Amino acid sequence: MEANVASSSQADNKTDADKKTNKDEVSPVHLVRQLGMVACITMTVGTVIGSGIFISPKGILMNTGSLGASMIVWALCGVLATLGALSYGELGTTFTKSGGDYIYLMESFGPMVAFIRIWTYLVSVRTGSSAVVALTAATYLHRVFLPNCEELPYISVRLIAVVILVFIFYVNCVSVPLTTHLQVILTVAKVLGIALIILTGFVFICKGQIQNFEDSFEKTIDIKWQQIPLAFYAGLFAFSGWQYTPTFAEEIVRPARTLPLSIIISMVIITTVYLTANVGYFVLLTPTQLLDSDAVALSFAQQAFGSFSWIVSLAVVLSCIGAINGGIFSTSRIMFVAAREGHLPHILSMIQIDKKTPLPAAAVILPITVIMVCGESVYDLITYLSFTRWLFVSLSVATIPYFRWKHPEWERPFKVPLFVPITFTSVTLLLVVMSLYSSPRQCGIGFLILISGIPVYLVGVRWKNKPDWVNNATVKMTIFFQKLFLVVKQETKTY
Repeated sequence: MEANVASSSQADNKTDADKKTNKDEVSPVHLVRQLGMVACITMTVGTVIGSGIFISPKGILMNTGSLGASMIVWALCGVLATLGALSYGELGTTFTKSGGDYIYLMESFGPMVAFIRIWTYLVSVRTGSSAVVALTAATYLHRVFLPNCEELPYISVRLIAVVILVFIFYVNCVSVPLTTHLQVILTVAKVLGIALIILTGFVFICKGQIQNFEDSFEKTIDIKWQQIPLAFYAGLFAFSGWQYTPTFAEEIVRPARTLPLSIIISMVIITTVYLTANVGYFVLLTPTQLLDSDAVALSFAQQAFGSFSWIVSLAVVLSCIGAINGGIFSTSRIMFVAAREGHLPHILSMIQIDKKTPLPAAAVILPITVIMVCGESVYDLITYLSFTRWLFVSLSVATIPYFRWKHPEWERPFKVPLFVPITFTSVTLLLVVMSLYSSPRQCGIGFLILISGIPVYLVGVRWKNKPDWVNNATVKMTIFFQKLFLVVKQETKTY
């Protein structure tokens, strides 16, 4: 399907009136720069603050053993995530393409490593995370309407999760402004919900209820040193999402200024919210009570608000939906860029004519995510591939010193001191190595899933001389989906 846009040589021969008429009828199809500072901040904050703050406190405490140690891990995770986010700020302003670390890895380690990054996104890292967060949202939504139900219906939870996913995917497919406006609303709602936890905690502190903080480094449970990486993984899971901001660099207004500044503001907000929220939890919940709870925020709300605990459950639902929305928005851009580079089917690199959205790239993620929601092994996939997430992120940040040495002539609107990427890379790679020792089985399975992308790359990307019947079938299918979605190839370069 070809767009009805005249070539530049034909346009030169037209009169001014003809040009104006043509411009009014058909505008070039491309991603539009329409995301400002507020949109980038809410997209980052809304993506990062998802289910992690309601899940990770237990994971950190059970792998640190004491309240004081868990708070130190939370703070260190915030510092580490900020160092990584600042590093991605430099990379995002150095490379003008969208795609995030997929582009950085391809420019430094080559196409195979970049493809494997995309492979892990599709088979677990992003689709699996969206499935888990959707299930969390569905579970807490049931708690709003069925507060006294001890065992929630399996089918009902998954149906609600699928409905949430379909709604968010639809919004991402039809409108960028609608997606960002929804993200603003959800981010404000989730921050207000967490602020309620924080303020409630400080009210009780002002009343003198600080007994849970006495002897805060006294061990609640005994742990082994091998569990420390698992505590950091739980914390980094809560902070995960800051790495997605550069994935939509081609849609950011004044990216050289907006991208790094929005990242800095977002990380300050997120770290402050997480630390103070944990203080709020521990005001009312003893470490033992927190470890015994499967829903920390709900346990807190039941003690603080009694029959009005549904308010916090609703805040968790909105928080999870915001995380899904931001994740889908970012991931669809990664798929779009990967297809544009030839690593995914060509149809995924096309843009909807009227909506100016990468509709196919967003739509292709939905069925994979729904399948994961309906299965029971999605949580295992997240565990298996959690170490690969930080392996790729650390490798991406490690490219900064390499690019500084290899291409000193490149323009870098935002630069970080070299100790920032070096520190981040060293610590995250240490955590990856330690996790191989402490969880060899999970990491081994994750590694096997990771390398399973190699034959897919060799057949799907590297193999150029495919039979004619394969090429013809691919072309016919591309044309079919072009007509179905009304999409065309990007007509104006945006990088």
